[in-house]
Amino acid sequence: MSQQRIVQNFEVILEPEDSGGYHVFCPALKGCHSYGATKEEAMEKIKEAIELWLESARELGIRIPERGTVTVEIK
Repeated sequence: MSQQRIVQNFEVILEPEDSGGYHVFCPALKGCHSYGATKEEAMEKIKEAIELWLESARELGIRIPERGTVTVEIK
């Protein structure tokens, strides 16, 4: 029996560090942070961090927070 795969999209925030590199985090997943020397490396590392966060949550019975978007008009 094959395992069902679920694909989800998570917003991540990249913040340039003063000393170089990028801090990256996923606001929807509390404590899910990483770092990379380049944007590309930071994005790969946060992908790994999200996968590990979700795996741990599943094992511990932690529910994934609900996510949504809002539209804001700036005048």
